[in-house]
Amino acid sequence: MEAACIDYKDTGFFSQTVIDYLEDVPELRSFYCYRPTLQGFAEFFNNKKIVANRPLLTQVLTEQYFGKGADFPQLESQEFVKAQIELLKNDNTFTITTGHQLNIFTGPLYFIYKIVTAIKLCRQLKEAFPDKDFVPVYWMASEDHDFAEINYTNIGGKKVHWWYEAAGATGRINPDTMRQAINQYKGVLGIDGHSSELGEMVETAYTKFDKLADATRYLVNALFAQYGLVIIDADDRRLKAEFAPIIERDIIEQNSFKNISEANSKLQQLGVHIQVNPREINFFYLKDQLRERIVFENGRYAVMNTDISFTEDELKQEIQAAPERFSPNVVMRPLYQECILPNAAYIGGGAEVVYWLELKSNFDFYGIDFPVLILRNSGLVVRKETAAKIKSMELSPAMLFKSTDEIKNDWVKKHSNHDLSLTEEWREFERTFEKIKLASHKIDPTLPPSAAAIQARLKHAVDNFQKKLVKAEKRNYQTRLEQIEHIKEDLFPKNSLQERNENFGLSYVKWGQLFIDELIRNFEPLDFKFTVLTE
Repeated sequence: MEAACIDYKDTGFFSQTVIDYLEDVPELRSFYCYRPTLQGFAEFFNNKKIVANRPLLTQVLTEQYFGKGADFPQLESQEFVKAQIELLKNDNTFTITTGHQLNIFTGPLYFIYKIVTAIKLCRQLKEAFPDKDFVPVYWMASEDHDFAEINYTNIGGKKVHWWYEAAGATGRINPDTMRQAINQYKGVLGIDGHSSELGEMVETAYTKFDKLADATRYLVNALFAQYGLVIIDADDRRLKAEFAPIIERDIIEQNSFKNISEANSKLQQLGVHIQVNPREINFFYLKDQLRERIVFENGRYAVMNTDISFTEDELKQEIQAAPERFSPNVVMRPLYQECILPNAAYIGGGAEVVYWLELKSNFDFYGIDFPVLILRNSGLVVRKETAAKIKSMELSPAMLFKSTDEIKNDWVKKHSNHDLSLTEEWREFERTFEKIKLASHKIDPTLPPSAAAIQARLKHAVDNFQKKLVKAEKRNYQTRLEQIEHIKEDLFPKNSLQERNENFGLSYVKWGQLFIDELIRNFEPLDFKFTVLTE
């Protein structure tokens, strides 16, 4: 694939806060610790205090991969993963983490892009800091309970849906009712290229495991084990026990609510659109088919929509006896992550980067190091057929991100045999009006504003007439301009970024593992450019 890169701000799809973060706007500096640069990482390593229990972490990961019930294929790449897990025992090993929900069939393309960014960044950091090792980690959001966000994917213009009523943590759901969705997904893949390879992956993932977390681990492992990716399911009693002291303090003292609310207020004063708002208590109570908020009411800690409640002493006893029943929400999950991983960087999308900016004060309060924040790589995959259309229309990568009407207008103005601009004619009008204003002022000083008002009305009329000229010329190029519509529909489904809608499946069918290899080769995590990949 050929790669072309453009600035994120030129795409029109990223918030001003994300652009400000990448451009190091001073007003945001107090909301993070280190710049997303090699120099920033060097400063991080000089100051990092590891709180993670490395022996426990490696034990849990080893059991999740290779323990009883971990029915993974005995591939050569599994030995690589085992070696990666062993590296985590060493003081000079750091993780580079990304996280995402358990979307069926991996969901949209950016799920893949997140992981690729982590893998590539590990390689670049190893080159820059050869005395250290770096392990890419995918954190499964297995405790998330928003099933409606993960039970579908879009592929080839079709929506593949898992029709099922689920409750509780999604990672604990049994995927045994997915047969219809599996068949539909494999049907879209077809029978060409690498379809059978991917079809076998998804068939095994969703029929051989009784938990969606394990199914997701299998599928992601099949795609990324050879690159050394380690997958963690933090829905584990032993890992939660490491976090238990903070769970207890935060529920009782409501520190995260105070710290993050204050940070949000400051960010709002800077014009930042707040992504998440903290609650007084930022934990759920978790059991099979149950994940409900904990609230403080009438002197007791109650679990909403249940008859479960605790006094303060009973709450402390429950946290000590069963820490796995306390599930962090979106504002506390990052703190949990940084407590149990020797983490150097978190890789997220634009919205994630913004909500992490809300959290630093809470990290400071609990004495946990804030990681380097990395905006994941974004990509646009252009197939050969579409690339041919783009070439014939002489469109640059940057032009693809304009609206369809803007592209059409620019194209017509560039290729028309007629001058569709009235700029020079308007300059003559302006010179005429300057004479009129000067002459009228000599007669009556109050008349020039009236002349200016007439000029403004005429300018509006001339602009409208210029649009009519362009519109009329468009009719002469109707067939060519329809090509632009087809290009935009193919690359920007639903007028949104391809990566936010389309699943990776058809790309994998066409290119197989080479698709991921090409993403790794072309993505540059620390350059912060949008990558257009053309076949």
